[in-house]
Amino acid sequence: MSVVMDIVATYRGPAQVLRRFAAAGQREDRAIAILMAGCAVVFISTWPALSREAHFTGEELSPLLGGALFAWLFIMPLVLYALALLVYFGFRIAGSKAQPWVFRIALFWALLAASPLMLLNGLVKGFMGDGVPQMIVGALWFFIFVWFWMSGSVAAARENISHGH
Repeated sequence: MSVVMDIVATYRGPAQVLRRFAAAGQREDRAIAILMAGCAVVFISTWPALSREAHFTGEELSPLLGGALFAWLFIMPLVLYALALLVYFGFRIAGSKAQPWVFRIALFWALLAASPLMLLNGLVKGFMGDGVPQMIVGALWFFIFVWFWMSGSVAAARENISHGH
């Protein structure tokens, strides 16, 4: 299934999409591709707000974009790997036998699947600035992201997904 169709399917049932990914077995190439695509989309979502900031403050746009690029494509992947490991340890303590890679996929996929709302959030922030509309869209993105992430993680933990079974 295409990435776009997987994203649409995630809005209908996030756990089912994760189960399908898990059925393919441990695929670190897929995990890193999903993570980097999600981080790239989030980076792109910062462009309108950074443009607005540069316009109103008189700053150069290039250093602002460079900082966001470094943060989202170099630092955040490391942070997200660490976060997925912490979640794995939490579920492990709770008795799950699922492997760490399914928790990574659950987190990375949640980021990419919720990215259309992050793009909308970036547009709202870029055109309207900080305020109630941006807070509403940002909160919607956050809740959808957490729903996708926790649905996938809980499904992985309950089913003790280990080697694609």
